[in-house]
Amino acid sequence: MQLTLEFGGGLELLCDSEKIHKVNVDLPNGVQELTMKDLLSWVRTNVIKERPEMFIKGDTVRPGVLVLVNDCDWELSGQLETTIEDKDVIVFISTLHGG
Repeated sequence: MQLTLEFGGGLELLCDSEKIHKVNVDLPNGVQELTMKDLLSWVRTNVIKERPEMFIKGDTVRPGVLVLVNDCDWELSGQLETTIEDKDVIVFISTLHGG
C-alpha cells in the first residue's frame, strides 16, 4: 500500500528533518485492512528515527499532535480505527511550540 506521510510543526525533526515520506506499507499477516493503529506502530518502527516518545504515547499520538487523513481530522473518522487506503495522505502536525 502506497502512502504519503507528512510531518510538520517540529515533528519532522524526529524523522531526519524530512517533512514528506512516500512509503510502502505491507498489511500485517491476516489483516484485511490497515487502520491508523497499525500505521502508527509501523511509523514508530520505520520512520521515526529519534525520540519516539515525542510522537507516540501508548498506542496513539501524544496530546497536541493533529492528525489529518486526506485533509480530514482523524477525530471525525474514528481515530485509531480509521481505515487507511492505498494512496492516502496522512499528515501529523505538532500544535505545541516553544517560544
